[in-house]
Amino acid sequence: MKTLSYKIFVLSVMLVLSHGAKAQKAIVLPVEYAKITLQSYPEGAKVYHNGKLICTSTPATVEIPFRGLIVPGSKKDLQQRMRRSAEANSMELVFVQDGYAKVVETITPTITQVGKNKYDFEWPKSVIGELREKRVNTPKADVTAPKNEEKKKVSRENAGQTSLERTIIRWYFESDPPGSRVFWRVISSVPAEVKNTNETYLGTTPYEDTRSFNIQGLSYENSRDVQIEIKLRRKGFMDQTKRFNVRQAIDQQEISSFFDLVKVDEEE
Repeated sequence: MKTLSYKIFVLSVMLVLSHGAKAQKAIVLPVEYAKITLQSYPEGAKVYHNGKLICTSTPATVEIPFRGLIVPGSKKDLQQRMRRSAEANSMELVFVQDGYAKVVETITPTITQVGKNKYDFEWPKSVIGELREKRVNTPKADVTAPKNEEKKKVSRENAGQTSLERTIIRWYFESDPPGSRVFWRVISSVPAEVKNTNETYLGTTPYEDTRSFNIQGLSYENSRDVQIEIKLRRKGFMDQTKRFNVRQAIDQQEISSFFDLVKVDEEE
């Protein structure tokens, strides 16, 4: 891959050829060395420049050879010319370490003219590459789900044919004081697969029942993203709400809880 400096050099040569002797030429300087301290987090990274290994393990101080290029430009606007030249001389340093995503750091010198065709290049004293661990999303086998049942979804078209529909869950809710009305609803973070539902009345506390999860679209695979919300209501008391993860309820084969109701202070 051609570097930016090489592209600008070629462009400057073309400009010289097309405009003749009156056009200002690019100035190519002798080889110099940029002394830079390379650091990384975590330590121990390799660093490459132009595809070549320049550091076997960070931290380290290296001397990177470069041939300065001063691009053509107006003598009246020296500042702009130095800025364009700095961009043309920029370097890319690639930090690499096993288990981490590579990091590319671009460094640019500050160029100052110190005489006729003489220029001073000041590079950053140090460069730090902050590496991030690679995230590998490897699907794990669901050892708690029945074999070949992970992706099977509860469906009206194939009612009663999934293991979920045949799994019996104990529902038990108690409150103090007793006699509270119990409601439940589905809360889903994957509404495209399992829809949210409105509240459904179950009965009054103490409430106990055994029932299966006949929730449309539910599967072992998406059950971790679905919750059952239980709400208790009683006149003169504040509503109480608790949520239960469906996958946890399946594994435990139970949804149960005790609700300690808080009385509402009535104004006299």
